[in-house]
This record gives sequence, C-alpha cells and structure tokens, in this order.
Amino acid sequence: MFIQHSEGRRNKARPQGRQERLLASLPIHENIYTIPNILTLSRLIAAPIIGYLTVHDQHVAALALFIYAGATDLVDGWIARKWNLQTVVGTVIDPMADKTLMTVLTVSLAMKGALPIPLAVLILGRDVLLSLAAIYYRYISLPPPKTLSRYWDFSLPSAQVHPTGISKVNTALQLGLIGWTMATMAIADAVEILTSRKSK
Repeated sequence: MFIQHSEGRRNKARPQGRQERLLASLPIHENIYTIPNILTLSRLIAAPIIGYLTVHDQHVAALALFIYAGATDLVDGWIARKWNLQTVVGTVIDPMADKTLMTVLTVSLAMKGALPIPLAVLILGRDVLLSLAAIYYRYISLPPPKTLSRYWDFSLPSAQVHPTGISKVNTALQLGLIGWTMATMAIADAVEILTSRKSK
C-alpha cells in the first residue's frame, strides 16, 4: 500500500500573504457524489448480501451478485479515469469494498467448508492488517483539528491510497480463488436442480 498526501495539504504549507493563510486554513472539500463512488458503494452494500446467499445455499444468486461486484470494480475505475472523477474518498472506499467482499466471502465459504480454515485465517489476517493501516494513515494525514466528525467526513481529503503491484496481484489471486469456489458451488447447484427436474 502506497500513501500519497493530497495536493491540498502540500499547497497548504506554502501560504504567502494573510489572505492566502486564511484560505489555506479553510478545509478543502471535494465532490464525493460521483458515479464511480456510487458504484463502489453498491459493491460495499452487496458484500453482506452475497455472504448471506452463500451461507443459505443460494449459490447461483450469490455468484450472479459476485459477478456484478467484479464488473463494478472494473467499471468504476475506468469511469473515474476517463472523465477525471478521481477522489480521495474513492481511493479509500474502493479497496475497502474489495476487502469487505473478500472478508465476508472468506468467512462464508469457510463456514460452508468450501475453504480450508488455515487458508481463511491467512487471508483474513492480511486483510485485517491492511484495514488497520488504512485507518491509521487516514488519522495521521487528516488536517487539524482531528475530530471524530472530521475523520468520517470523506469530503475532507487527507491521504490517497495507492495499492502496490504485488498487492493488486494478491487481491486478483484471492478474488480468482473465491470466484472459482463460488462457481463450482453454483454449477453443482444448477446440475442438482436439472437432474431433480428430469427425475420428475
């Protein structure tokens, strides 16, 4: 995970006159209500629903929603780059949505016995450490005063989160493993439904 401080903080360190100092002391807000952020938020909301469907053996529906989540993960970044809609909050909630989806599905599949427990613990341990690091960097890079309401006000840019190349590869491998496991369970369900219909 690579952290880059937002442009607003770098500029804040170079005020020259009284008016510039006054303007620099005001919090810089950004528009967080963009299509990429809304798509990312929908992925975040979909994560517990996919977990619920998996635990309750609705594997075809869970896989369909998982495919939707994967599609929004590709589309939101493309839209943000194409129309210059990148935001600091987007760099935070995008990996948060990925980690939430990974955590929920790892737990759900481990509960169903589809993932070995040691592998699930390894995946979860890494994701917990990364989440704690993101929380810490958000706090230390937040412009003063550091209050709880300002911490959760994502229109106040603090630090941008840029995943490293190896982190992207690792996340892709994890999502591939989860997707393959869910696909095999969904195919097994579909075959069982078809055979039961034929037997009738």
